[in-house]
Amino acid sequence: MTALAAAGRAPRLSVGVAGAMAAGLCWGMIFSVPTLLPAYSPLALSAGRYLAFGLIVLLPAWLDRRRLAALAAADWKKALELALVGNLLYYCGIAFAAQHAGAPMTAAIIGTLPVVIAVSGNLIDKQVRWRRLALPLVVIAGGLALIHGREFGRAAGDAAGGDYLLGIAGALFALFCWTWYPLRNAAWIARRPGLSMTAWATAQGLATLPPALAAFIALAWLPGHDWPLGADPLRYVALMAALGLVASWLGTLFWNVASRELPPTLTGQMIVFETLFGLAFAYALRGEWPDTASAGGIALLVVGVVIGVRACRRGVV
Repeated sequence: MTALAAAGRAPRLSVGVAGAMAAGLCWGMIFSVPTLLPAYSPLALSAGRYLAFGLIVLLPAWLDRRRLAALAAADWKKALELALVGNLLYYCGIAFAAQHAGAPMTAAIIGTLPVVIAVSGNLIDKQVRWRRLALPLVVIAGGLALIHGREFGRAAGDAAGGDYLLGIAGALFALFCWTWYPLRNAAWIARRPGLSMTAWATAQGLATLPPALAAFIALAWLPGHDWPLGADPLRYVALMAALGLVASWLGTLFWNVASRELPPTLTGQMIVFETLFGLAFAYALRGEWPDTASAGGIALLVVGVVIGVRACRRGVV
């Protein structure tokens, strides 16, 4: 059951899709930032991002203090749980993968999330008939296969075999974390139909702050890290602040809107926008256009999302 179904009103697909697109735009930068800071460990990048996130949300938390004070202890416990897995651990995996296997390959692996989450979501809470879900999933999977094939060939030739495989393992770990996160987040929002999406995004930021601060302090004992701000402090602070504000707070806010307005199966497919924007940023940093295979894969991803929207509009049970 979606949050809207629990509240007794119909989902607004256009609002949900717009929210998912905005979240994808915010999140697309997360794959490229680790390649811009190659001297920083995944823990330094994850701790810095979510320390910035936690500090940034202190102001909206103060302004929204009445709604935050109304949250139950169970809400805060869930916010901490979601923050640890969907924020800190997830971005450690992303940063590790991007630095070892490359940003495009990492984005492509995370791009399997629409398929993984859609299938998982439909197994948990069937919203769409499988026969209607099959076509968009096949189209999305075909697009991802094209991108995977192209990036695998390029990355395997550029990276050392051992490092490259470690990067793939990091991406798969991140894939697991973010298969778990949106399903748990959507389920909690469904149970709490009166929950403010802004307050919930802020609560997750506040819940991230203590473990992020602890991780940042722990960097003082990490070999090779020039604590506290590393070898390039100005770039590090600027990029961590950008990740904290845009990718974390705004991205979470837009995603919560999508989770509220869309059924879980369609929400899973909307994560494809993160992949599209992530690939766009990665190619822009490379200073090149995607080749024919990659462009074909991107086109299939877009087509798959469009078909998925139509399938969920017509096939909700």
